[in-house]
Amino acid sequence: MAKKVALLQGNEACAQGALYAGCNFFGGYPITPSTEVAEVLSVELPKVGGKFIQMEDEIAAMASVIGASLTGSKCLTATSGPGVSLKQELIGYACIAEVPCVIINVMRGGPSTGMPTGPGQSDVQQAKWGTHGDHAAIALVPSSCQEIFSETVRAFNLAEKYRMPVQVLYDEIVGHSRERIEFPEPGDLEVIDRTTPSVGPEDYKPFDTSFGDVPPLAAFGSGYRFHVTGLNKAEDGFPTTKASLVDDEQRRQIRKVDGAQADIELNEEYLTEDAEVIIFAYGSTARSARYAVNELRKEGVKAGLFRPITLWPFPEKRVAELGKQAKAIIVPEMNLGQMNLEVERVVKGDSDVVHIGRVDGEPINPGQIMDKVKEVK
Repeated sequence: MAKKVALLQGNEACAQGALYAGCNFFGGYPITPSTEVAEVLSVELPKVGGKFIQMEDEIAAMASVIGASLTGSKCLTATSGPGVSLKQELIGYACIAEVPCVIINVMRGGPSTGMPTGPGQSDVQQAKWGTHGDHAAIALVPSSCQEIFSETVRAFNLAEKYRMPVQVLYDEIVGHSRERIEFPEPGDLEVIDRTTPSVGPEDYKPFDTSFGDVPPLAAFGSGYRFHVTGLNKAEDGFPTTKASLVDDEQRRQIRKVDGAQADIELNEEYLTEDAEVIIFAYGSTARSARYAVNELRKEGVKAGLFRPITLWPFPEKRVAELGKQAKAIIVPEMNLGQMNLEVERVVKGDSDVVHIGRVDGEPINPGQIMDKVKEVK
């Protein structure tokens, strides 16, 4: 049987992917260029018994998502860079309280209001380091409308599996592009729900590490009572300043992601086997990079593309291997040097790392990438 297909905008594909994953709560605030995610879910969530709420601002939107998630809901918010800036304190709260949720950031220019209707890729470090304190981070960077659908599903799976906020970063170009989407049937894509307690309410502790680095999470309203706080805490959820417990909690929360990198990491490689010049590109810029690779190959230049789909945790092992193989790694991105610094850090001088930055509201085109490759080959 032929699968259902549609011509969808990237933001619309995101909303449909959230529904496929079982999202049943959206709390948000309108902001260009992400508003279509909210518009679609405001119509579709009530049809499946879900809840949609437009809050008074981005801070309240993030708070609503945390509260709804603690009742057992799969929760989503969608925003852009300035909205993520406002959400940061509560993103940190979700990190330390280990609250599953998904945050969509349709990136635009900045800082501040910047260029609301133009694309940008300047929030990629914010996704890792935006909120204060040591914490784990997972961020995904799809580059097509179909991939926005599937990566939104994967973001929910990772949030539920590792009990933490997960960010999906795609830029305005992909968010507002319209492409053919093929809808997977139920069961075609894995859908993961959080682990719930196997003990009764009287024995439940919300941060009981005897179950592993990701403790089961009960839902408020299901008969379980427990304490949630933004402070460091013991396994019962109540605050502690005991050094050993604080240290254990901090390290465990980072370890649960670092130790699962093989499960979380997803990359695409194109013609890298014999490549002498590697283009490291993500989001819509990777589309220009792939075209550039094809054209360069026609001219006899051994170029290849490495496209991270999981940006955080950073794919250190594979990038280091490519650094030993290639003469140069070209990093085109719509910012003035963010992931370029990560590539330089990992490559450690094994190959030249050359940045292409653009922040004028226009995309990086294949010609720019080809010219830079020819300079260094």
